[in-house]
Amino acid sequence: MSAWDIIIPIVTLVVGLIGGFAGGVFYLRGQLTKMRNDPEMLQKVAKQMGYNLNKQQLQRAQQMMKRGNFRQK
Repeated sequence: MSAWDIIIPIVTLVVGLIGGFAGGVFYLRGQLTKMRNDPEMLQKVAKQMGYNLNKQQLQRAQQMMKRGNFRQK
């Protein structure tokens, strides 16, 4: 058993984790951009979270997303 049998799996794991994280961030940014521009998608996500938004609430949520105004709890 050589040192390469230990080093290669560890390096592969680290590269995979970094690549997966970068891919996830890229994907989520794309989804947020789509939600900003598509009210139906925003409504769908809200329903999946258990919220029913009326038109006024939907418009307010879209405006908040476009401005980047998010409350911290």
